[in-house]
Amino acid sequence: MSLFERMRDDIASIQERDPAARTRLEVLLCYPGLWAVWIHRVSHWLWRHKLRLPARVLSQISRFHTGVDIHPGALIGQRLFIDHAMGVVIGETAIVGSDVTMYQGVTLGGTGKGHGKRHPTVCDGVFIGNNANILGNVTVGENSRVGAGSVVLSDVPPNSTVVGVPAHIVYHNGQRVLITDPHEIKDPLSDALIALSSRVDELEERLGATGPSAQPFADEEAERAAYTAELERLRVYVSMGEGI
Repeated sequence: MSLFERMRDDIASIQERDPAARTRLEVLLCYPGLWAVWIHRVSHWLWRHKLRLPARVLSQISRFHTGVDIHPGALIGQRLFIDHAMGVVIGETAIVGSDVTMYQGVTLGGTGKGHGKRHPTVCDGVFIGNNANILGNVTVGENSRVGAGSVVLSDVPPNSTVVGVPAHIVYHNGQRVLITDPHEIKDPLSDALIALSSRVDELEERLGATGPSAQPFADEEAERAAYTAELERLRVYVSMGEGI
């Protein structure tokens, strides 16, 4: 595919995915996310040909004009759409597949100062909501969705939807995923939830509220029934206004 064919392909993909894109000329002139992707292709070529400083300088010029910081070493697939394009950061060893959609504030970052592959791999057809953070050498599978504001710290299977801090799966292959074990949430409050659940189980067991034939609060129920029966017995002798 020639350079101009790839450019037309990028513009057409944005028109397909963004209902606000009315004409090709509007996309060309008003979409800084598109400019950032095009400039990255040049800076990445420079990076691969060992022209590291010019590549970094060009990426910083792109950052100044578009608000998108893509390291020249990142591998970007075809038809990447960065909508609104402000505050997006893509690290050096990140890999982004084809037909990926990102919104503003997305970060594909690392978790430390280690070397080697330290940034995420985002497979084809992934949707990443605004202000989502995908950190470390993790993989987001094909056609998955990352909810806005989520923090992804572990691999995401294909065809899944993840939300939360840290992110957990809520849909997989179109089916709702119900979480019954607090350990699966991996939330900072998980330990407190687990301790509370254990305490409730302990109290139910002490009160005799567990088991198929258990009758919780049996003594209280018996006293209440006896009291109600006594009131019914006395009702035939006492009524409002009598004896006055």
